[in-house]
Amino acid sequence: MTELQQKMIDSLQLRGLAERTQEAYIGAVRQLAEHYHKSPDLITEEELRQYFLYLKNVKNYSRASSTVAICGIKFFFQHTINRDLSVLDFVRAPREKKLPVILTIEEVQSILRCIRLPRYRVCLSTIYSCGLRLQEGAGLQVRDIDSARMMIHIHKGKGGKDRYVPLPQRTLELLRQYWVTHRNPVWLFPASANGRIELSKVTKPIHASGLQRAFKLALKQSRIHKDASVHTLRHSWATHLLEAGVNLRLIQQYLGHSSPTTTSIYTHLTLKTEQLGAEVINRIMRVL
Repeated sequence: MTELQQKMIDSLQLRGLAERTQEAYIGAVRQLAEHYHKSPDLITEEELRQYFLYLKNVKNYSRASSTVAICGIKFFFQHTINRDLSVLDFVRAPREKKLPVILTIEEVQSILRCIRLPRYRVCLSTIYSCGLRLQEGAGLQVRDIDSARMMIHIHKGKGGKDRYVPLPQRTLELLRQYWVTHRNPVWLFPASANGRIELSKVTKPIHASGLQRAFKLALKQSRIHKDASVHTLRHSWATHLLEAGVNLRLIQQYLGHSSPTTTSIYTHLTLKTEQLGAEVINRIMRVL
């Protein structure tokens, strides 16, 4: 590790940023340095300008990826080497108004049935039934399950916020059935050690990449032609709750959204809303 990288890590920690955010920011600066094959503190403002154009026009970065690159690089120059550059105030991530992909309840069931390994099937079932983010599901610990209140305690979710989400009875049963197969005292989904270590002694949780691969394979096997990901399960869960009549404010609380505006996107995704709109349009057209 270089002295400059350690200085950035120290700055990130002093700022109180989450560990995953720290890793993303450091990765963004590393990619910048690798692109120009030199230390990032030697990169000029014009080179930065050309790099951001490269990310936009050649790499076709999504809004999320662009935001990470911009924020990480901006943090390095402004807070690590104390260098203000006008291009950093000018560049912005592209605006997107895309609606997330939503799976029906039947499609979710079909995908989960195609997952062969119990650790992936139970973890993805928990992610869907509790509206969790990928890392939240993979990192669930035994202590997080409050069976007396039928709640799951999510520790340090996005933004470092704790929250409680309802735990369905069937999900609790699945978790118990899977846990007795490994009896790890900490992790509900311990990482596979390929037989070298007993699962009860594994000290790390299941890796997110394994869950992503299992989901993609199951999606293909289910013959559902939607551009879905593990995060789609969370979007689908929120939409299904809204269709069932659950209050939007409560869904916001369960999801851990800071703003109701973020949660309100699901009002545009419910089948009932679409059907109501179609009925109104059909009534109008019948009298024309």
